[in-house]
Amino acid sequence: VVGARRVPMTAMPQMVAIFNGAGGGAAALVAAAEFLHFAVAEGELLSVPFMVATLLGAVIGSVSFTGSIIAFGKLQGIVSGRPVTYPGDKVVTGLLVAGILVLGVALTLVTNEVTPFLVFVALALVLGVAAVMPIGGADMPVVVSLLNSYTGIAVAATGFVLGNYALLVAGTLVGASGGILTQLMCRAMNRSLFNVLF
Repeated sequence: VVGARRVPMTAMPQMVAIFNGAGGGAAALVAAAEFLHFAVAEGELLSVPFMVATLLGAVIGSVSFTGSIIAFGKLQGIVSGRPVTYPGDKVVTGLLVAGILVLGVALTLVTNEVTPFLVFVALALVLGVAAVMPIGGADMPVVVSLLNSYTGIAVAATGFVLGNYALLVAGTLVGASGGILTQLMCRAMNRSLFNVLF
């Protein structure tokens, strides 16, 4: 409350970004804690619905966490507002996504080992940075809105894992409203979301 009251209106996007990052990080931590609890306790393959929801919560929450921190840094002037690119950056991002997908399938169908899960989360954290760094500072409000939608989806997935209807409903509402807001912002800028991201 103190922090929010002291932040000037012009700095609201930064505040939303950092709060959103905290929400995404919390969802990822809960998903990780649930996985570690059951993977250690059971010793056999966990159910597919549980693993899908857990992995979704972990990957989306992690991407939202680090992506929101970069968005905050760009809006606050801590990180360069210019798009940060390098030769082959899209290939690296594609490889990160591919690695996450392969590990996700392996964790769901082959093994529930802790080490691949930690690598899975680490790749998701790096993907959040890799996805937001190439986007310019002027597009950060759209990115923050999109990451807010991601956090809602991660919270809904966490609610599914925990069997918590409040998290399911709240996450779904945030995910849907964040997605709609993102589309409206892109339309106001006369650009597509694909154009902003890629």
